[in-house]
Amino acid sequence: MDGIAALIFDLDGTLIDSRRDIATAVNCMRAELGLGPLAPAEVAAMVGEGARVLVRRVVPGELPKERFEAAVASYLAHYSRVCLDTTVPYPGIAAMLAELAPAVRLAVLSNKGEEVSRRILAHLGLASHLAEVVGGDTLPTRKPNPGGLFLLADRLGAAVERLVLVGDSRIDADTAAAAGCPFALVLWGFPPSPGSPAVAARWRFSQPAEVAAAFAGTETEAES
Repeated sequence: MDGIAALIFDLDGTLIDSRRDIATAVNCMRAELGLGPLAPAEVAAMVGEGARVLVRRVVPGELPKERFEAAVASYLAHYSRVCLDTTVPYPGIAAMLAELAPAVRLAVLSNKGEEVSRRILAHLGLASHLAEVVGGDTLPTRKPNPGGLFLLADRLGAAVERLVLVGDSRIDADTAAAAGCPFALVLWGFPPSPGSPAVAARWRFSQPAEVAAAFAGTETEAES
C-alpha cells in the first residue's frame, strides 16, 4: 500500500453504530409534527447526506420553509441531547484505529455536524487516534461534494490522490470519485436502501481487522 498518506473514515455506519439515537431524535421531531414513529432500520436507510436531507426524507410531503427550518432545528436539538445514549463503536473499531494510528494518519469526514462528531468520538475514546475531523457544517458543502476531502488533504499536507476514503455508502464512494482518491467499502454499516445498485470500490472489507491488516504497513509521508 505504498504511497497512501492518510485514511479518511466516514463516521455513521463506518466507525459508529448510531442508528437508534438518530431514530430517537427523528421520532421526537416527528411527534412534534403529529407523526408516528419510524423504525430505526427505516431511518438508517435515509441517513447519509446530512440533517436537512434526513428531515426532508422522514417528513411526508413538503413543509413550508419556516416549519421545515423549525423541524431541522428540532431534530438537531433532540439529537444533541440523545446522541450518546446508545451509540457505540462497531466491534473491532477501537482496536483497528489503535493498530492503524502508528502507521498512517487517520481522520474523519462526516455529514454529521463537526461539534457533535467530535463529542461522540471523544466520549467513545476514538478521538485520540485521529489527526483531523471535518463535519457536515465545517464547510458550506458536504458529501458527496469533495470539498471536505480537499480540506483534509490541505490540513494533512498530502495530495488528495494519496488519501483513501473508507465508508459504507454510495455517498462515500461518490465523494471519493469526485475527489479522485481511492475508496474502500466497509460491509458492516448501515444497510443500503432496497434495490440500490452495487457500490464500486477498490477494496471491500467485512470486518475492521481486515482494514488494519491492509493498511497498517502503509508507508506514509513524513510529518512536516
